[in-house]
Amino acid sequence: MRKVTYSMNVSLDGYIVGPDGGFDWTPPHADVFRFWIDEIRGVDVHLLGRRLYETMLYWETAEASSLDEAEREWVSLWNPLPKVVFSTTLTDVRGHARLASGSPAEEIERLRAEPGEGEIAIGGATLAAQAAASDLIDEYRAVVYPVLVGGGIPFFPRADQRVDLTLAGTRTFSSGVVYLGYRVTRPPRP
Repeated sequence: MRKVTYSMNVSLDGYIVGPDGGFDWTPPHADVFRFWIDEIRGVDVHLLGRRLYETMLYWETAEASSLDEAEREWVSLWNPLPKVVFSTTLTDVRGHARLASGSPAEEIERLRAEPGEGEIAIGGATLAAQAAASDLIDEYRAVVYPVLVGGGIPFFPRADQRVDLTLAGTRTFSSGVVYLGYRVTRPPRP
């Protein structure tokens, strides 16, 4: 069964965007950008909420001549990647994206039933919270920036639900950013 991962940049105090809705504190350091390029190679399909989808549209329309080598590599991986967008306001999407026809749980279960070995990646805290509420996230991946933003949209869902985790990986970047990966620990199934 394909693994469901949730990955985002996050402030040290746990927010993916600050109280003003901005994330200008996540500049694209070269080593962190390379990390995201390597991460996307293992993804078969990416699930996005509307806000993240609209932010990532930049890559669909970016002029190749304005991009550096790493950014062109990202575009070559990101643009053809199948994406499922969850939105109640969008009526159409572009590129290799489609609007979700079901709930996050229904879409994830359907995608898990399809053949494939790559990950089902989730981007966006609201969408991840819905998947987490149904116990569908297998791994949390936080790329932690050395900044306290004081509020905004939290990385982790605020549910009254305990989730035990096992460290899956760490990495410290030259920029002071730290990657923390944790697998969800589930009891053995009978």
